[in-house]
Amino acid sequence: MKHTRSLAVVSAAVAAMLALAGCGSTDPFAGSDAKENTAKGTDTIVVGSANFSESEIIARIYTEALKDNGIDASVKANIGSREVYLDALEDGSIDMIPEYTGNLLQFYDESNTASAAEDVYAGLADALPKDFEVLDMADAQDADAFYIQRSVADAQGITTIGDLKKLGDDLKVAAPPEFSKRVYGIEGLRSKYGLTVSLVPVNDGGGQSTVQALLDGQVDFARLDSTSPLIAANDLVRLEDDQQMILAQNVVPVAKAGKLDDKAKAVIDKVQAKLTTEDLMSMNAQSVNDKKSAQDIAEGWLDEADLF
Repeated sequence: MKHTRSLAVVSAAVAAMLALAGCGSTDPFAGSDAKENTAKGTDTIVVGSANFSESEIIARIYTEALKDNGIDASVKANIGSREVYLDALEDGSIDMIPEYTGNLLQFYDESNTASAAEDVYAGLADALPKDFEVLDMADAQDADAFYIQRSVADAQGITTIGDLKKLGDDLKVAAPPEFSKRVYGIEGLRSKYGLTVSLVPVNDGGGQSTVQALLDGQVDFARLDSTSPLIAANDLVRLEDDQQMILAQNVVPVAKAGKLDDKAKAVIDKVQAKLTTEDLMSMNAQSVNDKKSAQDIAEGWLDEADLF
């Protein structure tokens, strides 16, 4: 069925929100969805998101898909970095969040040598805390990747991460603050590629400020999400990770074990089976270029997918 809301449902939701308007909230993650989260019942599935638009869009797709199937759900958006939102999943502040297989695996098991998508996904079973579970992974991937300006790549003959040595001994990378803690971060670049790199932290989730730091010459290269529309818009060149430092990054929901029943899992798995890398690229373009809200993008995807 098409993704629609009746006037009665909307009116009821508004009335419930107004009735609760005077209630205080001690929710440490209260933000744009504070009213929605305050109004949620104890059986509501709370879907969290990281602090970048793609994560919020996927979280809202999950939430609306659950609602379309009669399951109470709400969104807790823009929680923060992986360290913060996995703590929220652990303490029950959220019940599920969209993740990426490789980064999730390396967060809990830095020594895992899996590289193929299926092997990375399989490794999560042993790596995750026992009270976490993952649902089906999607074909959709959004990998962390390193980019340079095309003019530099052409002039210096740079095609791989290792080729960055041609730019000198002391390199600078634009990336989020938590990049320094990642397996593929400063230490990974040193141990895998022999690069000495200092971090120029840019806290915009690989957005325009990160790209601008690269274009302005403040840094030598930048960490971006591979589905970002800013890559093509600025003619940036992706560097080949020939040492396979960065693992496959398929979209995967991670949930608190026992929170989602079989019906809820089936709904999310149906979404996962439909979601593609091209979808991620299109939705990110709608966010960055068209300035659409995450909610509108999520509802638009569900309308087009016509899953329920």
